[in-house]
Amino acid sequence: MNGPVLITGASGFAGSHLLQRLAGRHDLVAWGRSAPAHEFLSLARWQQVDLLDRERVRSLVGELRPTSVYHLAGSAHVAEAIADPAGAFANNVLGTHHLFDALRRSGSAGTRILLAGSAAIYGSSDSPLTEDSPVAPTNPYAQSKLAQEQLGLRAIAEDGLGVLVARPFNHTGPRQTASYMAPTVARQIAMIERGRLEPLLRIGNTSAMRDLSDVRDVVRAYEALMQHGAPGTVYNVASGVGRSVQQILDALIARSTVPVRIDVDPARLRSGDPPMLVGDASRLTQATGWRPEIPFDRMIDDLLDYWRGQP
Repeated sequence: MNGPVLITGASGFAGSHLLQRLAGRHDLVAWGRSAPAHEFLSLARWQQVDLLDRERVRSLVGELRPTSVYHLAGSAHVAEAIADPAGAFANNVLGTHHLFDALRRSGSAGTRILLAGSAAIYGSSDSPLTEDSPVAPTNPYAQSKLAQEQLGLRAIAEDGLGVLVARPFNHTGPRQTASYMAPTVARQIAMIERGRLEPLLRIGNTSAMRDLSDVRDVVRAYEALMQHGAPGTVYNVASGVGRSVQQILDALIARSTVPVRIDVDPARLRSGDPPMLVGDASRLTQATGWRPEIPFDRMIDDLLDYWRGQP
C-alpha cells in the first residue's frame, strides 16, 4: 500500500513518539488539535484538526485517502474525564465515529486502523489480565474507552474497515505531562533539586499495583500490530510485570540528588482505582514477536532526565 499513513493525536505524548519512530519510512500525515512542537514539524505533513469537526474530518480524509491510520487522538486522563464526562465521551467516541464515517464515505474500505484503547476497561485482578478477562470500567474515562473500542469493532462489519485494537497498560517516558503519577514525581524531584520546591513529594495512593512500560516500547508494539495484527482482534500491550506505586516512587527518589520527604495528598486519591492492573501480552508476542526492550531503570532515568532539562 502506497498511500499516506495518518496519525491522529500526533502532537500528544504517545503520538509524538510514534511519529518519531515512523518518520522517514512513510508518507506521514499528522493530525493534532494543537500545534506541534518545532522539533516535530519536519517529520510529517501537519494538519490542525479537531475530530469533533465532522465536516473538516470528512473533507481531509476524502483528500488524503490514507491506507493506514494510527488513531491515538482523544481524552486520556482519568481525573479530567471524571470532571467532564461529556467531554471524554465526545472526544473518545464521537470523534472516533467522525473518523470512521469519513473513511467509509471516502471509499477507504480495507484501510488498516490501529485503535489505541486502554487497559483501564478491565476490572482489578490478582493475576495478569488477558484480552478475555472481564471488563469492568469504573470511571467515565474507562467507560468512554470501552465504548470507543466497541465502535471500532463494529466498523469492521458495517464500514469494511480493518480495525484492530490495542489495549495499552500504563506507560510513561519523556514528554508525558505531569498530570500522571511518574512524571509528576519526576517533575517535583527536578524542581526540588533546583531549589524551586520544598523537599516534599505530594502523591496519591502508593499501594496500587501497575504494569508500567516505556512509551517507546508501546509505539513499537503499535507499529508491529499495524504490520502483523489481525483486524477484529484485541491485543494487550503490557510488560507483564507488576510494580506498586511505592516501588516506582522509590526508584525515582533513589535518583534524587537531594533528600526528599513524602506526603500523601488526599486530593490525589481516587476511591475507584483498581488495586492491581497487570497485563498478559502473549497474544501480541505470538502475532508480532514483540517484547519489551527498554529496562525499567532506563525508563526511570530517561523520565527524570527529561524533567531535569525542562525550564
